[in-house]
Amino acid sequence: MNVLILGSGGREHTLAHQISKSSTCNKLFVAPGNAGTSLCATNLELDILNFEKVAKSIRNHDIQMLIVGPEAPLVEGIKDYFDEREEFSDLKIIGPSKRGALLEGSKERAKQFMRDHMVPTAAYRSFSKDSLEAGKEFLKTMHPPYVLKADGLAGGKGVLILKQLHEAQDELENMLTNSKFGKASEKVVIEEFLNGIELSVFVLTDGKNYLTLPNAKDYKRIGEADTGLNTGGMGAISPVPFADEAFMKKVDERIIKPSIDGLYKEGIDFTGFLFIGLMKVGDEPFVVEYNVRMGDPETEVVIPRIKNDLLDVLSKTAEAQIQDVQLEISSQHAATVMLVSGGYPGTYEKGKVISGLDKIEENKDVFICHAGTQKANDEIRTNGGRVIAVTAFGETFQKALEKAYENVDHINFKGMYYRKDLGKDLV
Repeated sequence: MNVLILGSGGREHTLAHQISKSSTCNKLFVAPGNAGTSLCATNLELDILNFEKVAKSIRNHDIQMLIVGPEAPLVEGIKDYFDEREEFSDLKIIGPSKRGALLEGSKERAKQFMRDHMVPTAAYRSFSKDSLEAGKEFLKTMHPPYVLKADGLAGGKGVLILKQLHEAQDELENMLTNSKFGKASEKVVIEEFLNGIELSVFVLTDGKNYLTLPNAKDYKRIGEADTGLNTGGMGAISPVPFADEAFMKKVDERIIKPSIDGLYKEGIDFTGFLFIGLMKVGDEPFVVEYNVRMGDPETEVVIPRIKNDLLDVLSKTAEAQIQDVQLEISSQHAATVMLVSGGYPGTYEKGKVISGLDKIEENKDVFICHAGTQKANDEIRTNGGRVIAVTAFGETFQKALEKAYENVDHINFKGMYYRKDLGKDLV
């Protein structure tokens, strides 16, 4: 089977690394990819939001499966584009329809979906520019801290948590009238603050049946002790130590099953990954958000723990035979540490030479995952905010983290930064 993965981050490198091991994988392409994906696949220079160019590449390389990594092409309707063209009727696509992708593309739509299918989540109301004053009044009825969410896609940076009422009111105005997050904040969801601990659950579904993948916890803040600005993720662990069997049973019965049943009842074409961001409040699970693809850096700790042939699992999902799959999950714990460019998530420079990668011997216990990298003149250089994810495995998450940090010590580039406190909140 010839496979094309769209995307250029750590998620796509991890997927490519695992799929390349499959006996049924003939040719593997990643567009546009990075320096890491070039080690296990062929990179293609491609604008993944130009569906005509993607289609041409699929024809030229006789692609049988398309895996959509990031959210933007899904929200723009890449699945619908190919479904509407007879010549691609045999193309297997991992990724939901545009209607399904609205669960991530619109916070308001996601909240409505949860309400309609009785999925537990925080109380909320949404506001537009025309209802700004009503939004400010609504904030007065809330208890701090105040949670403001841009309705649309904002690159993981569209959520504000503010302690002071006047700050929340000012930021609401900034989002709605000054386009703080561009089109993404033309509408803003205000919701109650849930006081608990976050984790993520991942589901692979054909829109009717589903497989629950390993859970994970990521670390979003740039600073240690969860301080500073939000990022795309500074590291992750899997499994989550506080998500015991009893809690995960509640997640399945109260959240996963009604979510998948809701997709089916509404006739939503959803073949692919559903990422469910959760808050554990006491012993009860609440949904914070849906994403319609795998997360990053969670992919780096979730996917390697799946012992099955990943391409076979994805093929059965696309063929609506997911109920025939018995997932085998490694008992080992996984941890990943993200190395980022100095200045991230603000302004940062690219093109810094990365050294020390040759000193790391990748094996079953260590995987170096490239995120924002590129190869230039036989050198690997930085090409993004999040640059390298060092993933390691161990009998406990502490041992996995210890091994990851040992390997981080070999790597260096100018301005390199990483959090040294991952997992300390769980001890």
